[in-house]
Amino acid sequence: MDVETTGRPEPRQRIIEISVLQASLGVGIFSQTTSLINPLGLIPDPIITFTGITQAQVDQAPLADQVLPDLLLQLQSGILTAHNISFDYRFLQQEYERLGIRFQRDRSQQLCTVELARLLLPELPSRSLPALVQHFDLPVEQSHRAEADTLACWGLAERLLHQIQQEEEESLLARFGRQWISIKVAAQILQLSQKRTRSVLEEAGLVARSSRSGMYLYRRDDVEQIYWQRYEDQDPQEEQLSLFL
Repeated sequence: MDVETTGRPEPRQRIIEISVLQASLGVGIFSQTTSLINPLGLIPDPIITFTGITQAQVDQAPLADQVLPDLLLQLQSGILTAHNISFDYRFLQQEYERLGIRFQRDRSQQLCTVELARLLLPELPSRSLPALVQHFDLPVEQSHRAEADTLACWGLAERLLHQIQQEEEESLLARFGRQWISIKVAAQILQLSQKRTRSVLEEAGLVARSSRSGMYLYRRDDVEQIYWQRYEDQDPQEEQLSLFL
């Protein structure tokens, strides 16, 4: 699924377009529903430029209470999948809360294609949806519209999940290990504070890469190697896959 919004996921921001696509690896796409939503307010000019959705379009669109209740069953079925799912998920929760409806999906029922791409495509300079559409030459139209982005998200998920099915586990783990991770994720792996983790990584001589946002990133397999050195009593064959969850 994908939503276009008036801004970042804050209480005063609203969904202006939503698309929900249902598909499976065995069958492919079997339904897709897309609708503009009237946010009962003005769309900021940068959002109009970014999405191409105009104020006139949403002013004539149905309200959230006319759209979202009909999508609830679809959104609660299967594995909820989105590109950077935390963004879309927070908006869904906010919008349903306004309608007096509790929307909740466990983490085990969610799939983020950004995270999946970071694991399987660690060498790409960008895992943005437009970049991945170009990388896989996915047959979708304009980015930053909910219908096209949902189709792109499905096409990406389909390719990456098929890759997981077809690739040997040893090869997959090696690929996962090349992922660049933040100090926060490294701290979770080492079970230490971020400050202590930074010291441990520096002491080990690990070279960090600076991201475009200025964040320091480390190779996952380098961090895991330190983990195994610190916790030699654990069996790597039994524990390694749990580190990717």
